[in-house]
Amino acid sequence: METRVADMQLCTLILNSLNECILGKQSEIERLMIAVLAGGHVLLEDVPGTGKTQLVKALARTIGGEFRRIQCNPDLLPTDITGVSIYHPKQEQFIFRPGPVMTNVLLADEINRATTKTQSALLEAMEEGHVTVDGDTYMLPSPFILLATQNPIDFEGTYSLPEAQLDRFMMKLSLGYPNEADEQRMIMANEAGHPSDRMEQITAIEDIEQLQRQVLEVHMDDAVGNYLISVIRSTRTHPHVLLGASPRAAIALTRAAKASAFLAQRTFVTPDDIKQLAPYVLSHRLLLQTEARMNGLRAEDIIAEVLDQTKVPVRLER
Repeated sequence: METRVADMQLCTLILNSLNECILGKQSEIERLMIAVLAGGHVLLEDVPGTGKTQLVKALARTIGGEFRRIQCNPDLLPTDITGVSIYHPKQEQFIFRPGPVMTNVLLADEINRATTKTQSALLEAMEEGHVTVDGDTYMLPSPFILLATQNPIDFEGTYSLPEAQLDRFMMKLSLGYPNEADEQRMIMANEAGHPSDRMEQITAIEDIEQLQRQVLEVHMDDAVGNYLISVIRSTRTHPHVLLGASPRAAIALTRAAKASAFLAQRTFVTPDDIKQLAPYVLSHRLLLQTEARMNGLRAEDIIAEVLDQTKVPVRLER
């Protein structure tokens, strides 16, 4: 597989555009781009006001395609997401009215303010690319990318996401507060409205789909693949972990590593791709033992330990 110059220029244009919208978050934006190229869904967790929603809106404007938004709250019903079948007396039949999930880019804003039942309505869409309503299955547009934001769980009025749903997010990212210089620039840039409202479309959603297909062609050497599996399996046997990374997590990390290599203009995956992305792909999937949590251990600490103890392959086939 050859990485075409035009494709790299397109990726650079998208990244530059997003970096102009959300200042000082180049690394976080690059990880978001990696997830998009890998065809994954992303959970953005942070305190209110750090730019999570604006980043998603900016990405949607930049890559084109249809964009819908769900403002999650406790009153939201599953059918408010998936759609509903309504009976029309004149036609004497049920007509399906699509919900906002029928889109290319879906923003689920403050997803953990919706009830667990409503959150679960997205499971089928996230994994299989379709929804089932009243026994009928409806395919989603391709590609389908769910970008969800949430506030930390200790904030008032929030519900924990089910483990099955967390496992369907390729990455969990956090923007954090900007530094002083970037915050000053941000204030100046927002005097005429938020930059995300002035974003222009750079590419078509079909181009994103083509890039996703190219990412799948990136080569992963057997030695690197074995290294990845060793990392995944080590999370399951760690004494402080109650629930380790799933096979779905291994697939997600593989795709993310390939997208990272593609963005770096490489046709092959290196162990560094895996090491750099593992904390963001795996941390939200691990469930720690109660004693470990009480002692202040975090999933990120476990992953760092696993990466430190897993032997890295030296010779690679390219």
